[in-house]
This record gives sequence, C-alpha cells and structure tokens, in this order.
Amino acid sequence: MRARTWFTSITAVAALAVAATGCGVSADDNASGGSSSGPVKGLRILVPNSPGSGYDTTARAAAKAMQDAKLSDTVEVFNTAGAGGTVGLQRLVNEKGKEDLLMQMGLGVVGAVFTNKSKATLADTVPIAKLIEEAEAIVVPKGSPYTSLDQLVTAWKADPGKVPVGGASNPGGPDHLTPMLLAKAVGVQPKEVNYVAYDGGGELLTAVLGKKVAFAATGIGEVAEQAKSGDVKILAVTTAAPVEGVDAPTLKSMNIDLVFTNWRGIVAPPGLPDDKKAQYVDLLTKMHGSEQWKTTLTKQGWADAFQTGDEFKSFLTSENDRVAGVLRELGLVA
Repeated sequence: MRARTWFTSITAVAALAVAATGCGVSADDNASGGSSSGPVKGLRILVPNSPGSGYDTTARAAAKAMQDAKLSDTVEVFNTAGAGGTVGLQRLVNEKGKEDLLMQMGLGVVGAVFTNKSKATLADTVPIAKLIEEAEAIVVPKGSPYTSLDQLVTAWKADPGKVPVGGASNPGGPDHLTPMLLAKAVGVQPKEVNYVAYDGGGELLTAVLGKKVAFAATGIGEVAEQAKSGDVKILAVTTAAPVEGVDAPTLKSMNIDLVFTNWRGIVAPPGLPDDKKAQYVDLLTKMHGSEQWKTTLTKQGWADAFQTGDEFKSFLTSENDRVAGVLRELGLVA
C-alpha cells in the first residue's frame, strides 16, 4: 500500500542540546539590521518547546549567526513549552504589537493547532521568514534486532502494538506524521501504530538509547552525530535524495512511495508595524546570506529553504490546508 505523493511537499531539524538561555556577542555599528542604522538591538526569540529540541537548536543557531555576523547585539532565546508548541503560540499572539519578539516555529506547530484545538493559530501571526528544511530519519538504537528497514517493517506489520515508535512531536507534528505515513505506505493501519510522544529531541534520544522504543522518527540533525559514533543506526531518510554525510538509503530507493521533509521558520506577534516587519525580514535576509549561516547549514545538515514575507505567508496557508487534509485522512481530526 502506498502513501499519496500529494503530501510529499510538506517540509524541518535539530542537533545538540544547549543551555536554556541565549548568549550574545557585541556587534559593531557598521552593520545594518534594517531600516535603522546599526545592528538590531534587544531582540528576543521565543522557542515553543523544550531546550535541545529542533526549534531550540534552530533558534539558537540563528541567534549565534546574527551575532557573529554583527547583524544584532545579544539575542535572548527563551523557552515556553507545551501542547506541541501551541502554548508558546498563544503567548506570542497575546503579545499583540510587541516589537522586540519573534517566535521560532515549523511544521509541528501547524499540526498541533489542529490536534490541540488551539484558539491561537498561525493566521494570527505575522510571517517573517522560512529558514530551513530537514530530512526525517528512521532510527534504531545500537544492538537493535532490526538492522534493516525491511526487518523492522516485517516485525511492525506482524504486531504494530509490540513495535513502539517514538517521536519528539505531539500528534500532527513531523515526528508523528512520519511514522503514520510510513505505516500507511507499508501496509500498517495508522490507528494501530503505538506512537510514544516525547517532549523534545533530548528526551527522545534518551528513550532510543535506553531502548524504551523499538525505533524513532526524528529530524536527521537530532541523531547524525550519534549515528557517526555508532550509538544509533539510521535505517532510512525521508527525503527524495540521500542526505550528504549520512550513510542511509532513502525510502524511495527501497520502493516505499513516501517523501517527507520538515521545515522551520520565524513569525512575529500580530499587530507588528510594517517598518518593524521590514527590519526583521532584512535582518534574516542578511543572516541568510552570511558565511556564518552557510556554515551552520552545512554543519547541521539542513537544506536552505529561505522565503520571506508574503511568499512565506502563502506557504503557511498551503501547509495549513495540506496538514488538515492529512490529519483528516488519518482520522486524527474531524
């Protein structure tokens, strides 16, 4: 049984757990951060889940790139976790007109709005920029009885309940949608999947290494280093093409008709003045063009997917519609 390819354009990311507060460097006054001269000052970035998660890693990497490129002074990155990112989303929406605040977000928040029946939606925010895309990885711990995806799928089909899969997403997020769509593609009923949600990539990795789950679906950046050290094995990646530097086949190469990529971006509170929006678009455009950010993309294994303003707004609208359709098809929302 094959998953429909109309969902394949849904597009995320993460890596090392880091401290729960942002750190800064000084910036000189020769760089421009937008409509005003000099670096952007006093910027805060809300991360709507836990330290060490994909959103957290992306936000802190962006903050560091801005600072190292002297586009901003100290950037405060802080966490407001809960309900798949919708607690943070509600906080952002409540900060109407706030000019010093941005929020890191991505595909997981799109799904969580539906599955958590959030009053706050991404339509309430001001889209600033889409930053990156990332492959999802199908991962097993060192010493797993499953050394290939075929072996895993055979066991999964025989008894889905006895082959739990972990992810760092609530229902509707990328780590949840990946095994659900994979199940559908290989002939497992999605409703029979034993999915275990963890609060962020750090908790998920601990569960994988402790063999609390049979396998996991997670952003490639969350496990790339552990795969190199041999602590986990990546059985497959979900992108159409192999991921550079990762020794794992694609699902497509194994005749599984599923391509899926996660994505992450930045939004602002409602009521953000147009001149401030332009300043933030300019800031992230300059960051995107910096050598610091290019180095970050390579280091993390992230694909560049930069969009800004109205283009990103249109993308969010299409993703909202697309995710709603998938969740309905999987029987997760009415």
